[in-house]
Amino acid sequence: MLRKSKPTMRDVAEAAQVSPSTVWMVIHNKPGIHAETIEKVRAAIDDLDYVVKPSSYKSKADSVGLLIEQSSIPAISDVFYGDVIRGFQAEAERLGYHVILSTFDRNTQNMALLKTGFAQKVAGFVVANDGDITQETVIQLKIPKVPVVLIESYIEGQTLPCVLGDNFMAGYKIARHILDLGHRKIAILQGPAKYSSLVDRLRGCQAALAEAGLLVRREWMPQPVSGHPLKGYIQMREILALSEQPTAVIAISDKTAFGAMEAIREAGLRIPDDITIGSIDNTFESGYTRPPLTTVHIPKYEIGVLALRKLHRLIEGEESIHVKSIVYSELIVRESCRAIG
Repeated sequence: MLRKSKPTMRDVAEAAQVSPSTVWMVIHNKPGIHAETIEKVRAAIDDLDYVVKPSSYKSKADSVGLLIEQSSIPAISDVFYGDVIRGFQAEAERLGYHVILSTFDRNTQNMALLKTGFAQKVAGFVVANDGDITQETVIQLKIPKVPVVLIESYIEGQTLPCVLGDNFMAGYKIARHILDLGHRKIAILQGPAKYSSLVDRLRGCQAALAEAGLLVRREWMPQPVSGHPLKGYIQMREILALSEQPTAVIAISDKTAFGAMEAIREAGLRIPDDITIGSIDNTFESGYTRPPLTTVHIPKYEIGVLALRKLHRLIEGEESIHVKSIVYSELIVRESCRAIG
């Protein structure tokens, strides 16, 4: 007589009509599971005589992935994405997931290896930002039954779930604030066009200026220097070398603003007496610049938390409609801006 094979975690999941990750969370007493679900899982374990094995601790069911572009490393210390990743990691730990980090290098990355390696080891994964991780790359990474959530990016024509900062309105708010202070000679330090979040911020700035009947002069909107870590510094130097200078500058990010402020000080000019400057992000450092930076707050930590929660619901099969979630932004007024006149 053939001996019946031992039941697996997947057998328990099918019997209880839940996902394997839910079974794992119940076995390890992780929070976030309804009492009724816990009872169903435990009843299935008893009925099947399932034996919990130590080796199940790091199964695919308890792992989620985080994919970022290679150029963002070290991302954990980045002024913006550090907070996003910390929020993602904290919520993953709360829900009992182990995070697997993978980086994407457009020059060397083998897509087949990424799909059969990283993506096959996790119950679902998040793509943080776009940039080198193009829309085509994300579409190629789609694997049946492996949920994907995007952070700070979206793909037109694709219903992939995503969590975004309110980037368009963030750009609009900082531009509107500077306009309300009476400035009309306004420069914009834009970011690389490969980042959809920065493009949306730029569009928001331009919308506010257009409402005021203004169009930014071409020389007052220099292109970022590719691959340079001090883009804002280089861009601001270009503007300061012109015969006519703006009275105000909008930086597309705090990181860009930090470099621009250094260039302004180096030129012997004062902020905000000679040049007003505002930006977007509200990173920790923005409150400690000289002078403190007026900026628009993007809730970065919360974006990471929401992305993991959305991914968890997809893994559990609780969310069938894919949604673009946008978190609100808030203008933070500090001393780097002043009224003109």
